[in-house]
Amino acid sequence: SAGRALVQQDPLVETTEGSEITIKCSHRNIRTGDFIHFYRQLPGHSPELLARAAKGSRELRAPAGRLSVSGDRRWSTLWLSGPRVGDAAVYYCALG
Repeated sequence: SAGRALVQQDPLVETTEGSEITIKCSHRNIRTGDFIHFYRQLPGHSPELLARAAKGSRELRAPAGRLSVSGDRRWSTLWLSGPRVGDAAVYYCALG
């Protein structure tokens, strides 16, 4: 609807076990008070929040990685340093 922030991300990203991966998210009309949230949903489970940030970067422990937000806040990336088979899931970003 009008006034709502639009979020876009890569439809499919693949890697092999133990190889780093980057998931990019675009949020070009982000509003001042919005945070960027990255979730993952493992098969058969509810979504779980991995990280959220308004700016800068935030380290992740499980899975190991980092959420980074661009200086203009129009882009964010979720980088996973060495995903395992058990990390196979749907990953998505949201604003709020």
